[in-house]
Amino acid sequence: MQRWQEKLEEYVLGLIEGRITGRRAAAGRGALRALSWLYGGAVQLRLALYRAGLIRPNDLGCQVISIGNMTVGGTGKTPVVEVFARALEQAGRRVAILSRGYRSVKPPVHDRLAQKLNLREGSPPRVVSDGRRLLLDSAMSGDEPYMLASNLPEVTVLVDKDRVKSGKYAIRRQGCDTLILDDGFQYLSLRHRLDIVLVDARQPFGYERMLPRGLLREPMRNIKRAGFIFITKCGPGGAPELRRKLRELNPHAEISECCHRSKYVQDVFRQERYGLEWLRGRRVAALSAIAVPESFESELSRLGAELVHTGRRADHHRYSQQEVIEFVNRSIAAGAEAILTTEKDAVRMPFLERRDVPILFLRVEIEMLSGDDAFRDWIRRICFE
Repeated sequence: MQRWQEKLEEYVLGLIEGRITGRRAAAGRGALRALSWLYGGAVQLRLALYRAGLIRPNDLGCQVISIGNMTVGGTGKTPVVEVFARALEQAGRRVAILSRGYRSVKPPVHDRLAQKLNLREGSPPRVVSDGRRLLLDSAMSGDEPYMLASNLPEVTVLVDKDRVKSGKYAIRRQGCDTLILDDGFQYLSLRHRLDIVLVDARQPFGYERMLPRGLLREPMRNIKRAGFIFITKCGPGGAPELRRKLRELNPHAEISECCHRSKYVQDVFRQERYGLEWLRGRRVAALSAIAVPESFESELSRLGAELVHTGRRADHHRYSQQEVIEFVNRSIAAGAEAILTTEKDAVRMPFLERRDVPILFLRVEIEMLSGDDAFRDWIRRICFE
């Protein structure tokens, strides 16, 4: 099932990007265009119902911050969630991150069916971390929730599609007073105190088409709901032209430009860390299952590593042990001295008893190029209101 879904996603992405050509591809793009009109209409109707007050968001009586995207794909959201959660926790807030747990193991079918039919009360959200210890693995929780829980030991991390339910659980059972909705810009069932939107500097407007013909979740004009916009993956000079366009779409939001800065490499199976200089001149293989693998591979090259072999899988792909062993063997045959992967991939990596070369992940953190004062001001406002 996973392989079939990954192949379909890759094919649709090829149609969107124009990499697949021919008569069948043209017909496929026509079908996607028709579906995007239907999807766009449904999105606009839903937003109109909320604006008219016919559907009302739940108010849980605490600070709720959404961090999300206008597009599908990798904008570098997880490091931004981590930065906000850490800053709020250090400022004295009791923080819970609420995630839907994309690609995590689903509850049993009979349990989901009973909840939909209201035959019994739904099960509580999955507690990835209670702010003291990790309680679930990445398969049960999903990649990003597990990664966040690992890096934020003082923060509660919950997984449930119903974030009203998980929000109530965080407040009543965990004593939390601040909720961060991971990938929550389109989650309107909860009233938000602040909406934070991430825009990828390299592909900001999702081919300017709605899903599934493009990558937009909703029209770009709706970015006017955001109170803070992060332009991610900027070059050293920032993104002044993109900043100007976003300012036209949203005159009132704070806009911050930031980049993803590599910090160190760490063994996937042990706590051993090495400085970035460890990569210089070293022959390595790169294995990743993320939305934009090119950015990871180019970063390794920029850091001085010599890429001798690469492996790319669909975003959120869960590796089998045999698959990793085969990749390691091919990498060694190509002359690799080490296998490099991303931190997100590391949480999905099956344990290998025998490793003829080290398998390491690249730790990446957010670095603000502009807007740092505005960020700190928002943290103060959230903490003292």
